[in-house]
Amino acid sequence: MAAQQSFRKRILVTGGAGFLGSHLCERLVEEGQEVICLDNLFTGVKSNIAHLLDRPNFEFIRHDITVPIQLEVDQIYNLACPAAPGHYQHNPVKTMQTSVLGIINMLELAKYNNCTIMQASTSECYGDAQVHPQPESYWGNVNCTGPRACYDEGKRAAETLCFDHHRMYGTKVRVVRIFNTYGPRMHPFDGRVVSNFCRLALSGKPITIYGTGQQTRSFQYVSDLIEGFIRMMNNDKDFIGPVNLGNPEEFTILELAQKVIALGAGGQDLTYMPKPVDDPMTRRPVIDLAHEKLDGWRPCVRLDEGLAKTMEYFRNLDISQFRPPTKNY
Repeated sequence: MAAQQSFRKRILVTGGAGFLGSHLCERLVEEGQEVICLDNLFTGVKSNIAHLLDRPNFEFIRHDITVPIQLEVDQIYNLACPAAPGHYQHNPVKTMQTSVLGIINMLELAKYNNCTIMQASTSECYGDAQVHPQPESYWGNVNCTGPRACYDEGKRAAETLCFDHHRMYGTKVRVVRIFNTYGPRMHPFDGRVVSNFCRLALSGKPITIYGTGQQTRSFQYVSDLIEGFIRMMNNDKDFIGPVNLGNPEEFTILELAQKVIALGAGGQDLTYMPKPVDDPMTRRPVIDLAHEKLDGWRPCVRLDEGLAKTMEYFRNLDISQFRPPTKNY
């Protein structure tokens, strides 16, 4: 592992009340860092960070990163952006603004503070990949005018801005490409496959499969991803990425459905709906670069173990306390 600084750092986490952001905030608070959580609460929820609000080294600010903000910080993790298709397609122009204007504002803040910024990019940069599995060297196959483009191309543009800022101003950047991640604190109405399956399985309702169910995904448990974040931010090799962070174990959507049904009420029917436009058929990361550059990082949590923890979270969740961020879930 990279050598840790001896002083407490003031760390900004944008999107900090979301699924991933809240886990990152929690980890940093437990490490003794001073954490500023910034979120506009479009898809994030305050209940994700409620247990941190009384901690003396945690602060919450409600703010939209498309609007500049001035803060004194030592590190920035930029996680702010709706990531579920139904939500980022709800207002595609706003999604693109969040990716592009948001990273411009955060890069300027990093330059002002002379601090490192980590951009949470995505495996969606690879689009409907024609290369399988996907290494960082693959440039992708993205429909730049399709309904998913607001997110895919927004994240690709954000990567461009990170590298141009680094080349022009010497801004210290880190770029990670996140593959499918799941775990406790997923929003029950975020429309992603794991949360949808868990919610439906526990309610006894039929589980909806889009397409044939033969699409493949690689599912990474949230704690493995957060460990990757920390290692990437603090790597002492001046490695800026991009780097894949994901679990290379690959499953079909039908296989996932059967695993979730077995953990839930059992015996659910499956219903089939048309496959969404530009929904990729395969997704699996090559993680050799992460293993090489991030002190041997590899995911540790197997799917069966992680699903059991996630189902337990949903089983104990009062879903009536959540509102769908959009009608698309």
